[in-house]
Amino acid sequence: MTEQNNKNRMKSEQYARLKAEATAPYRGLRQFIYIACGASGFIGVFIFLSRLLAGRDVESTLPNLALQIGIVALMVFLWRWDSRKR
Repeated sequence: MTEQNNKNRMKSEQYARLKAEATAPYRGLRQFIYIACGASGFIGVFIFLSRLLAGRDVESTLPNLALQIGIVALMVFLWRWDSRKR
């Protein structure tokens, strides 16, 4: 009897996991991409902010810093938007 319950529970867990994947395909992959691009943007923000504080090539550093901040903001927005769909 307990073996029957374990099989039913396993099937229901597997069904729930497959149903979640069907409603939001590739969610794990998308979240990985959001994290990877956000981390890359954060590293860019750190580098360009340090260049800006050092006063090196301010004319080209400022637009690049703004772009990196935009990338981080976009990844945060997409993460929250994707998480809200659950």
